[in-house]
Amino acid sequence: MDTKGLRTFLEIPYDELEERNLKVKEQRLQHVSADKVREERIKYLTDERSLKAVTVCFTDLEGRLHMLDYDKKFLLKSADNLTFDGSSIRGFSQQAESDLRLNVDWGSFYWLPSDIFGPGKVLVFSEVLERDGSPYHADMRGQLKRVTEALYQKDGTVFHAAPEVEGFLFKGRDAERHYHETGKFDFISTGGYYHSLPGDPLRAFIDKAAEAQRAMGFQNEKDHPEVAPSQFEMNFTYSEALISADQIQLYKLLCRQVAAQMDTTASFLPKPVTGVNGNGMHMNMSLSKNNKNLFYDKAGQDNLSQMGWDFIDRLLTNANDICLVLNSSVNAYRRLDPHFEAPNQIKASANNRGAMVRIPYGNERSARVECRSVGPDANPYLVLYTLLRTGLEGPQPQEDAESKRSRTRFLPDNIFDAIRLFKGSSFVANILGENVQSKFAELKTASAERCPKQLGTRVKTSEIQFHHEITNQYLWSQF
Repeated sequence: MDTKGLRTFLEIPYDELEERNLKVKEQRLQHVSADKVREERIKYLTDERSLKAVTVCFTDLEGRLHMLDYDKKFLLKSADNLTFDGSSIRGFSQQAESDLRLNVDWGSFYWLPSDIFGPGKVLVFSEVLERDGSPYHADMRGQLKRVTEALYQKDGTVFHAAPEVEGFLFKGRDAERHYHETGKFDFISTGGYYHSLPGDPLRAFIDKAAEAQRAMGFQNEKDHPEVAPSQFEMNFTYSEALISADQIQLYKLLCRQVAAQMDTTASFLPKPVTGVNGNGMHMNMSLSKNNKNLFYDKAGQDNLSQMGWDFIDRLLTNANDICLVLNSSVNAYRRLDPHFEAPNQIKASANNRGAMVRIPYGNERSARVECRSVGPDANPYLVLYTLLRTGLEGPQPQEDAESKRSRTRFLPDNIFDAIRLFKGSSFVANILGENVQSKFAELKTASAERCPKQLGTRVKTSEIQFHHEITNQYLWSQF
């Protein structure tokens, strides 16, 4: 039956979408008061008759994005009392204490491309609260928001981050969930670095996903095929850490949705195929105060300030303790293979791409520290929170920092060692709390014990099937 003309839900052209989303982003960067922003958004939702639903997002401890669609009228009446069953989310509350609350972060408001999300919807992120309204300990978005706001309130210091998230495009929808049936992934393109014809399916996917990101205010910089066949990377501009972490979640969501519309799968597994480069999520970071880059010093080694080098030294000193946060799946340890530009060396270098930390060439504006040993399947809020607290507060090297930087040590080459180091770290217990430390280790152990301890040369079905971004109740029960 033709229903044309019956529905008049909101559909906004891409150029107008970009304009609207950039205005909201600017409010976040200007730290406009939460009350003023909330008032604006509530008024907009009340007045905009062609909106039907608000998609409210939160992220679990492992990094999976969860979305609930609330009817607009219901949300306007109940925004202060949104509840959900936390016991249904891996790593959240126990069944006996299951009710959790959502607190909408009205600053993180997005108008959506209707050809990807459907018409008549807007999206907003939220924090997770306990029943009594206190922050929920395992909600890392809330933790990151609180620590960065405290930095800003203290003396105007801002933590900036820019991720470089790599992924693969494979033939067929839900290729990861069918891996236990097929045992393989099929490349959509056999091109390589920067090399893909304009009409190539990979290029068409990149173009469409990049357009959607631009419309959502990502402020794209460049996009291109990566080194491995069917591999892609789309970079967006430096921003404050919480905005960048939200954008990582949206980037992966958009890529998966665009891929599904093309009957393909966007995969962010760190190493889905052996024999070719894996996927990384290089994290570029800097601190600034009063628009001055605190990591830059023209006279410093590699143009980096003493503060920048202290940040690096703390990351290197505590690299083993936090490795599980940065590489949180069994499959991630395949990527830490030195034959494929893998950043598994616990050292800092301006040009060695095998080093965990790279110091890119930078000027007063762009000087930064790049942590390369992060998998794209890691929880971005947990990663940025941990890197920030480690870089500022982590134990300093006991020996001469210079020798520690140049001496080659290696990150764990399997998840069992990483879990052991993470669980035994008093520093991790201090920054994450013992509850989150034990919960995260327990989740990772449960997945690891379903997989062979030796990775070997072939990607095993179990490391895909029980991966936190792929498994569901049905797959998890197939053990």
